[in-house]
Amino acid sequence: MLASSALPIVLVAMLHLTLSSVATASYPDFQLLNVKQTLIGTKIPRPLQTSEHHQVSDVSETQGKWKLKLVHRDKLSSNTSATFRDHSRRFHARMQRDVKRVASLLRLLSGGGGHDGGAAYEVNDFGSDVVSGMDQGSGEYFVRIGVGSPPKSQYMVIDSGSDIVWVQCQPCNQCYRQSDPVFDPADSASYAGISCSSAVCDRIENSGCNAGRCRYEVLYGDGSYTKGTLALETLTFGRTVVKNVAIGCGHINRGMFIGAAGLLGLGGGSLSLVGQLGGQTGGAFSYCLVSRGSDASGSLEFGRGAMPVGAAWVPLLRNPQAPSFYYVGLSGLGVGGIRVPVSEDIFQLTELGYGGVVMDTGTAVSRFPTLAYKALRDAFIAQTANLPRMSTVSIFDTCYNLSDFVTIRVPTVSFYFSGGPILTLPASNFLIPVDDVGTFCLAFASSTSGLSIIGNIQQEGIQISFDGANGFVGFGPNVC
Repeated sequence: MLASSALPIVLVAMLHLTLSSVATASYPDFQLLNVKQTLIGTKIPRPLQTSEHHQVSDVSETQGKWKLKLVHRDKLSSNTSATFRDHSRRFHARMQRDVKRVASLLRLLSGGGGHDGGAAYEVNDFGSDVVSGMDQGSGEYFVRIGVGSPPKSQYMVIDSGSDIVWVQCQPCNQCYRQSDPVFDPADSASYAGISCSSAVCDRIENSGCNAGRCRYEVLYGDGSYTKGTLALETLTFGRTVVKNVAIGCGHINRGMFIGAAGLLGLGGGSLSLVGQLGGQTGGAFSYCLVSRGSDASGSLEFGRGAMPVGAAWVPLLRNPQAPSFYYVGLSGLGVGGIRVPVSEDIFQLTELGYGGVVMDTGTAVSRFPTLAYKALRDAFIAQTANLPRMSTVSIFDTCYNLSDFVTIRVPTVSFYFSGGPILTLPASNFLIPVDDVGTFCLAFASSTSGLSIIGNIQQEGIQISFDGANGFVGFGPNVC
């Protein structure tokens, strides 16, 4: 067994060496995974105490950007019941949410997955919202903001595949449990309902009208929903105050939206927070999702000043059929420094909007079309023949019994992006524990359609930046 002391050096070096062009890429073919340290990380983080919630609200502000803390859902005391203190149960619950999320994405973006390019779509700025939600996997990362005047602190889920900002509101005819008191618009001096004749109301296909006020309804793939009134409200991020943000004020809400007060949509549509901020941030935001099991906080930054120097930039692709989602060009996959035998065409976004590769914070596990996934999996198995195999666990078909190991040597897994950049993942982003006794699985799965998704497990610990104005997404150079 290898000594574990070399692991931090390897992982830090990986990010600096691999975010480079094909012509100059130089990176190790193998890296180390500290099994014992990773298993320690399966213990649920200490939940936030009441006195600590204000610390999550802390926002650092410098010229050209403002930065918020991101907290994993396991840190919220409302999610630390005895049932979810067991890592295996948390894992299976996460996978169940993930399957629902992906199924809805595939129905929306692939026309059901049974088409060879002539997919049928029902997508618009609002309609795309129905495929994202906390019960579908997007409820992993929370940010704390102020809603109303005076501001009431609320935990909000971030979702890069959603375009609406909404919170539960009083009077609440039907609400789920959340960590903070439910927002009461009657206590806010800045709350203003949107009229049915408003241009904002016109942008919502499924809008209705009640007593002259615009009504919204967001339905989720598993039957969850939020219904209420569309309004203009003030949101507060530290000392930054943003007025007249269109939000949904949900009076009837159903689903497993446990903990958060609502959802902060960061998608590419006009009603997302990013779209509404417009010129204030230049369409720029950056996030760093803290690794599972970490006691640290991640970050969410807005503004041109959040765009890092030294990142590897990849062009964003636009799918007119699904404007809410962030697509990137992927040309191939690599295992152990060797590209797997898969045609670049399998990752292409067609003119009809079929296929392509979506970056999604709401999906946990990255998906690839079956041919690409099998090529990746088979290459990984061939280079890990020395590790004892285990049977299938949940959606994972490539698992290992590492209970007798302290540190293992595993082949690298790389994403080859169009235009040259290569992202080689830390081992903890593709070989993950599914229990607390040493069962680890390759954290990728096959897609039932031509759509590929880069999920949040593969994004963890890496700074990811979206420059919407110039049409690029950046990886690195920082880690978290």
